[in-house]
Amino acid sequence: MIAAPSVLSLDYSRMKEQVDELNASGAQWVHFDVMDGHFVPSLTFGPEILKGFRAMSDLVMDVHLMVTDPMHFSDIFAKAGADLITFHIEAVENEEDVRKLAAHIHELGCKAGISVKPKTPVETLRPYLNDFDLFLIMSVEPGFGGQKFIPESAQKISDLKAMLKESGSQAVIEVDGGVNGETAKICAEAGADVLVAGSYVFKNDIRRAVESLCVLQ
Repeated sequence: MIAAPSVLSLDYSRMKEQVDELNASGAQWVHFDVMDGHFVPSLTFGPEILKGFRAMSDLVMDVHLMVTDPMHFSDIFAKAGADLITFHIEAVENEEDVRKLAAHIHELGCKAGISVKPKTPVETLRPYLNDFDLFLIMSVEPGFGGQKFIPESAQKISDLKAMLKESGSQAVIEVDGGVNGETAKICAEAGADVLVAGSYVFKNDIRRAVESLCVLQ
């Protein structure tokens, strides 16, 4: 299992200390939530913050765009050091534009991911199973940390896993929202490959929390 701690929950008064702990924890990715105050109500990080993390860590920079204009922001965050850029299907108008944006992210030298909100059926991803490197299931409503895991997300993960297997896709499934020691097991059993965890990692012992995620099969 790949652990992708979300720095949305990092204690920024102890930034260097916690990033150092993260680097030594066994985490493979850092999950970086970009919110524009429009697609979701909250407003978070800009590219200069990502550059700071890039300078402090060699972990994979997993950028999650919760923005109205993902084409614009994909350029900005690719230049800032993103390794993987995920956008929301709900932010793109049609199938042609989804594929166009996926191709554009690849042209920028990044891996491409696509995400669905809790109320968006996982079936909407079926046309794109071979266009993306990652599929992100939101197990809470995007925009705020600390929410509880939505139980129905497990079935979406399982259904998506079956769809990917049927299509022959090698893409991974990432889950974001309410992930802790218990819900992580549910996600793993349903077929998740990458677990995003914020509060569970940074409000506890970072190394132990990360290890508890990485050992899941």
